[in-house]
Amino acid sequence: MNYTDTVFLAFFAIAFTAYYLARSGRVQVFILIAASLFFYAWEAPALLAVFLTSWFITGVSSYGVLTTDNPRNAKQYATIGVAANLAMLGFFKYKFLVLPHIVDLTSHSPNSLGGWLLLAPLPIGISFYSFHGISLLVDVYRGNNAFSAEKQSSVVKYLGETLLYLVFFPQLIAGPIIKAKSFYPQVGPKRFRDIDYLGAFRLLTVGYFLKSVIADNLSEQTYWIAYPYFQWRSSADLLILLYGYSAQIFADFAGYSLIAIGLGKLLGYELPANFNFPYVSTSISDFWRRWHISLSSWLRDYLYIPLGGSHKGTVRTYINLIIVMFLGGLWHGAAWSFAVWGLWHGIGLALERPWLGSRFMTTSNPLAIALRILLVFNFVTMGWLFFKLQNFSEALLYLNTLAGSKASGMAKPVAFLIAVYGSAVLLYHLAHAAKRQVPRQLKDVGHGVMLFLIITNPGPAVPFIYFQF
Repeated sequence: MNYTDTVFLAFFAIAFTAYYLARSGRVQVFILIAASLFFYAWEAPALLAVFLTSWFITGVSSYGVLTTDNPRNAKQYATIGVAANLAMLGFFKYKFLVLPHIVDLTSHSPNSLGGWLLLAPLPIGISFYSFHGISLLVDVYRGNNAFSAEKQSSVVKYLGETLLYLVFFPQLIAGPIIKAKSFYPQVGPKRFRDIDYLGAFRLLTVGYFLKSVIADNLSEQTYWIAYPYFQWRSSADLLILLYGYSAQIFADFAGYSLIAIGLGKLLGYELPANFNFPYVSTSISDFWRRWHISLSSWLRDYLYIPLGGSHKGTVRTYINLIIVMFLGGLWHGAAWSFAVWGLWHGIGLALERPWLGSRFMTTSNPLAIALRILLVFNFVTMGWLFFKLQNFSEALLYLNTLAGSKASGMAKPVAFLIAVYGSAVLLYHLAHAAKRQVPRQLKDVGHGVMLFLIITNPGPAVPFIYFQF
């Protein structure tokens, strides 16, 4: 169910009404869980079994960690839970990368359990709910005081809260990834009069504008990046198309995140910010503090720091950065292009690190800052090629064509539309830089214009890019 579909708007209206008509917090939680499970099962009901299996293992094992007084048992429970989440994620995420070399998939029937497991598509949101489950298990094992109230709960109540944490539909499919210690304290009665309507409206307006008007319209132009169409384009055209995709993927994912946060706010839940104007980053490390913030934080807390972070020498720090980004790339999908994208950023972070304290990287000179932003943006944009072309050989062919194409230019309307919609992303970032000087009335006019364009100029309904992960 896509957030831009009419059916979703009808679903949310019904769920929202029932939610606030409920007379108790317990009933509200039940309604929210039921609505979220319905939302998840809408596209592929059979895959709900995979999610519920993950929830049950995560819930029972984390409750075991929470309530046992034996450190050895706690470690065993946590290990079982984390291993189960990783095993399910690994199997469903990467089976089509490995199994065709081992098993003849065409000889299996989907009517048997084994055949169904082999042939079933990637469960929606598994990358995100698996990371939610792992963070819960690790935080509980580490003895975080935020779970003191849950320790006193019955197993039924705890499993219910854990189910809501994992299945909460505004962030179920593609985040933002919220830590359990931030989510659990929010579970409770919500009152209709306490809703921050204005804040939610602004988030939803900007989110739907970025997605429907910018990203979806750009998708019609960046289509030409696909193989074999790019082979007949000039080098300048190929670069323009990459810039267009850079704008598209930001508008698509940032738009989704704002919609998710706005929906959560309407239901009385605060989700973490996921983007902080990443295309004005002045270094690659700064970019990762601004792009997909919830994933960056997860990788830092549950992978980079446990590996030793930056506390085990310079060489080990570089290795840790590359390992984390490589695994972060593979988390996005079962294709070598994602691994290359992760290595691209990991090596970039490692090579950049010795220069972070240099005069060029620390000066407040506007020209130097602008140059740093330009360098980082182009570095990031080149990396996006491996997201768009998930066949690695096609991505290499694109780069080869980019380096030496003598083909004629593409149709002017394509370049023009990329410039128009791409400039909206540029203005979005510039407006942030000047936000203190923008009067409230002008902001309200801006939201009104966005709302008008959402109604009058939406692009084709394209699934969110991150829904595939």
